[in-house]
Amino acid sequence: MSIVKIITLNNKQGMSIKISNWGATWLSCILPVEGKKREVLLGCQSLEQYKQQDAYLGATIGRYANRIANASIKINGKLHSLIANQGMHQLHGGKIGFDRHLWDIQKQSDQQVTFILISPDGDQGFPGELTTTVTYTLTDDNQVTITFNATTTKLTPVNLTNHAYFNLDGETGKDILSHTLQINADYYLPVDINGIPTRDLTSVTEHDMDLRQPRLLSDRLFESSERQLVGGYDHAYLLNKTQSIGAQLTSSDNKLVMDVITTKPALQIYTGNFLQHTPNRKNGEYNNFAGIALEAQFLPDSPNHPQWPQPSCWLEPNQAYHHHTTYRFSTK
Repeated sequence: MSIVKIITLNNKQGMSIKISNWGATWLSCILPVEGKKREVLLGCQSLEQYKQQDAYLGATIGRYANRIANASIKINGKLHSLIANQGMHQLHGGKIGFDRHLWDIQKQSDQQVTFILISPDGDQGFPGELTTTVTYTLTDDNQVTITFNATTTKLTPVNLTNHAYFNLDGETGKDILSHTLQINADYYLPVDINGIPTRDLTSVTEHDMDLRQPRLLSDRLFESSERQLVGGYDHAYLLNKTQSIGAQLTSSDNKLVMDVITTKPALQIYTGNFLQHTPNRKNGEYNNFAGIALEAQFLPDSPNHPQWPQPSCWLEPNQAYHHHTTYRFSTK
């Protein structure tokens, strides 16, 4: 029987990350900044707190990240019901998503670990037995790459991501609204108050959603009608694939930069609008905007929108799902 384990990976630059097989969760990310160690990932103090919180801190999300409207999809023209867990909708794979499972450790070394999970046919309503591996790799040049692989026995939608929340200022108690963010995306997806897409992809020039140039996150945060609906940024951006870097986040003190590089077509930008009361490492609680999640994924509700300009989110039995996302850290 598997037990909960915590694995630490270290590199030659003094950077270290911690990962647990509970939810294949990224627990910690510590970097040396001007000779001092800086924890840039939100996290809890204990496993019990991880199990109780509902912010998906650092977790591997599956089978399907983000929302599926009305918890239903069409398979070969027939409506197929999934398990709903956000009102009538499904969020992040259902009531017992991949974040709620104990994964097996397939292999590990000083700077890499691979977890494996077999999701049975019908899990949370999804067809097919899905075998998934998630590999965390820490390089000596301060990059964390998360690689997702999956195979299925039946046609099924798959959208795996990591739900880490970053605060590049470290554990100072400051929020992330003084961070600067740049997203190489010309289009975003408008959503309703529940995060369900309401319109087709829309130019970022509309409703003040343009992040193509570095922008302070606090800049007119609640002036846009789009951000007012969801309490901040909680939107998917369709990445411009002519650019190698999907996003760049800079700390408020300008001492640390994080680039996000991914094979996925989109990034969900979530400024932690509802993090209040989530337990933190100091046995206290986080406030709203304590961290920002940059989740590489397919656009939300993609199974119901085959017209969107991105690769198919459907995985067939004769195919292999393979995607990776790299978080590259550098000091100024």
